[in-house]
Amino acid sequence: MMSERYLNAGVLIALLIVPIWAHLADAPYTITLATRVAILALAAVGLNIALGLGGLVSLGHAVFFGIGGYAMGVLAHHAQTYTALDLGIFTVDGTKSMPIIWLVAVGTSAVAAVIIGALSLRTSGVYFIMITLAFGQMFYYFAISWSTYGGEDGLSIYLRNDFPGLNTLIPIQFFAICFAVLSLVLLLQAGVSRSAFGLALNAARQAPTRVEAVGLNPKRLQFVAFILSATITGLAGALFADLNRFVSPSMFSWQFSGEIMVFVILGGVGRLCGPVVGAAVFVLLEHVLGGLTEFWHIYLGLILLIIVQFARGGIVGLLATDRGQHG
Repeated sequence: MMSERYLNAGVLIALLIVPIWAHLADAPYTITLATRVAILALAAVGLNIALGLGGLVSLGHAVFFGIGGYAMGVLAHHAQTYTALDLGIFTVDGTKSMPIIWLVAVGTSAVAAVIIGALSLRTSGVYFIMITLAFGQMFYYFAISWSTYGGEDGLSIYLRNDFPGLNTLIPIQFFAICFAVLSLVLLLQAGVSRSAFGLALNAARQAPTRVEAVGLNPKRLQFVAFILSATITGLAGALFADLNRFVSPSMFSWQFSGEIMVFVILGGVGRLCGPVVGAAVFVLLEHVLGGLTEFWHIYLGLILLIIVQFARGGIVGLLATDRGQHG
């Protein structure tokens, strides 16, 4: 066992070394798996801010993942078909630029989070869980009925979008983009958790009555955390759609919301690199056991059961010597 700080560094170094080795060994599929880990971990980092710091158990975070994915899909679709997106009062040209797509994904996710959060945070506990789940189902069925962009069949993008100075069709270069984004977001989370806002949010999660007594509004703190969480998950959705060059209603499904939560619980709720470890374990099990049996989720369930019963801090909490500290 080691200090959590060194463990976090080791996790990120391992995630970086594997695709570099795969690139040298000419194993592009392994690079794709590492890229998938980085993107899913990014989505889970978003949920970890809401869940680990804010105590918000959301079963609808796939909403923001799907919004990010469809932001990419819609813009790239109009760019590849040379048509404009009609928004009623004005039209917008499509684009293949990743930075622009990311801005749109983050912006639309933030707007959705303001609306969903304003309604959901009027409740708490199981009612909050059910409302977020309901929003997820609403977006899922809307995407199925959205025939303009493929409906139930989804929407394919011919080529991966562009990033200045890089060839995103080369697997190792696209991984580098995803890893850099993940690293920056982890730095953001670390800064937030140590900031005055993060400390107040953590206090609101543990003792909301005491937070109110000193003049702070716990719901307002959670609302801000919910929006920040949504924007990060939306960005992950845009990257995931670019990885697959495909978007579909399944990105909104409640099953995927559950998977994101599984990543966080496996790695460790509130732990900085918990989502990275959880996503890596999930992808590894999916790759190794998925080729042996279609019922590989049984083994995932057993591991999750052991973690919940005997390692409440997740895998990171189990391996770290400073188990009482996060980050």
